[in-house]
Amino acid sequence: MKFLDEAKVYIRSGDGGPGCVSFRREKFIEFGGPNGGDGGRGGDVWIECVEGLNTLIDYRYQQHFKAKKGEHGMGSNCHGATGADAVLKVPAGTQVFAEDGDTLIADMTEVGQRVRLAKGGNGGFGNAYFTTSTNRAPKHANPGLEGQEMWIWLRLKLIADAGLVGLPNAGKSTFLASVTAAKPKIADYPFTTLHPGLGVVRNDQREFVLADIPGLIEGAHEGVGLGDRFLAHVERCRVLLHLVDGTSEHAGKAYKLVRGEIEAYGQGLADKPEIVALSKADALDPETLKSQTAKLKRAAGKAPLVLSSASRKGVAEALRALQEAIETGRAEDAPAVAEWQP
Repeated sequence: MKFLDEAKVYIRSGDGGPGCVSFRREKFIEFGGPNGGDGGRGGDVWIECVEGLNTLIDYRYQQHFKAKKGEHGMGSNCHGATGADAVLKVPAGTQVFAEDGDTLIADMTEVGQRVRLAKGGNGGFGNAYFTTSTNRAPKHANPGLEGQEMWIWLRLKLIADAGLVGLPNAGKSTFLASVTAAKPKIADYPFTTLHPGLGVVRNDQREFVLADIPGLIEGAHEGVGLGDRFLAHVERCRVLLHLVDGTSEHAGKAYKLVRGEIEAYGQGLADKPEIVALSKADALDPETLKSQTAKLKRAAGKAPLVLSSASRKGVAEALRALQEAIETGRAEDAPAVAEWQP
């Protein structure tokens, strides 16, 4: 299944049905009076967060969603039926923006969350509604109100507890495959990962969700390579695991390059807790490993973890560090419970 994280969609709610002009006509009833019913309401357009989806691929093949119109009012005081609603089903983490792409309409973060995007038009009143003591036989009715229409943007931001960042071929996909049941593409050339991936980590009888995104290169914030748009998928993470390739020419420079792109991206990503790790340690001799670790420590300002996804060296320590940062973030986000007082 293809991964799609952005889609532009046209929505329109239903028009209200017009009211009816009708008079009662029965044998032996000389003055039956008006009995035109009201029109039905137009259907609404809703967006709903559902389980089982992790992409917006459905909206590549259908971009127009229209609710049904309300039915006409009829005689004998029969009111028109309400039009059927249109429901857009999206995965958790989807944001809804107005056509300008900046105005946030809704943020769908929980399964079952439901938001009305466009309200259907009210139905028109039939002539029975306009009956008064001085106007016993009104001969007019209201048309239904028009529905609302607009273009909206749907943008998916994956919901994960921790995110992997780094240069291409830094070992992110290998790490994801070694600690989760995910099966990302792994090869010895850059940009094997073309779209974000998710996996569930189970460690020390605890679980958390780990996200892997395509690698960043110099100038990514200006659109070089795959650009930095995939950084949106780690915006919701509580902690970042920054993997630096130990076989690179200079680990410190590689770290600073990625940090520069993260800071240029903004959105508060640079302020998130970060765990730095030197990957592919099994491919380094002791002298090179010591040199690369020292360079990375000077660049990051803290001692990095040393790990190898292939040999599992240092992987458990990295997972524990991630779990600790995640639990700290959850504790900070939890609402403070007021102390009970009699």
